Amino acid sequence: MRQEQPEEGQNNEIKPEITEVEDIEALKQALAEAKKKAEANLANWQRAQADFINYKRRSEQEMGEVGKFANTTLMLSLLPILDDLERAFASIPPRLAKLDWVDGIRLIERKLRASLEAQGLSRIRALGEPFDPRFHEAAIYAKGKDGIVIEELQKGYMLHDRVIRPTMVVVGNGEEDEEKEE
Repeated sequence: MRQEQPEEGQNNEIKPEITEVEDIEALKQALAEAKKKAEANLANWQRAQADFINYKRRSEQEMGEVGKFANTTLMLSLLPILDDLERAFASIPPRLAKLDWVDGIRLIERKLRASLEAQGLSRIRALGEPFDPRFHEAAIYAKGKDGIVIEELQKGYMLHDRVIRPTMVVVGNGEEDEEKEE
């Protein structure tokens, strides 16, 4: 009987080793799962942080755009005044053109134009240029070089890099070129 007891003792010692190995394996598996979860949480946090940085940059850019173009309505309301002043100066009889009050009004027009240009307003060049629907609005087709602006009916303007009023133009239809070739 004594021989059986040590064998039983050995069996008892083997059982704790097996449970310890099982516990170690379970802990390793739990650690691996925890590492995966931590890595997933880190990746999600980094993604959220990148999204926030992008959102912040986009918001700042949009705010800059809003500030840059906030005066568009005001500019559009002042452009007809510039047009009227130009038409008035064009129709002044030569005998009145040199009067002081006319020079004073010209000075006011130049100051208004300079003030608008300081805010980012610029005139669209059209005369003699190829017709471009991004900058020009064709009102009439007439005899002239095909696809070239031959006359400006109303000046167009840009605010920074955006067209706020296209130039209304007369575009050549190519008839003049055909007559020259004959």
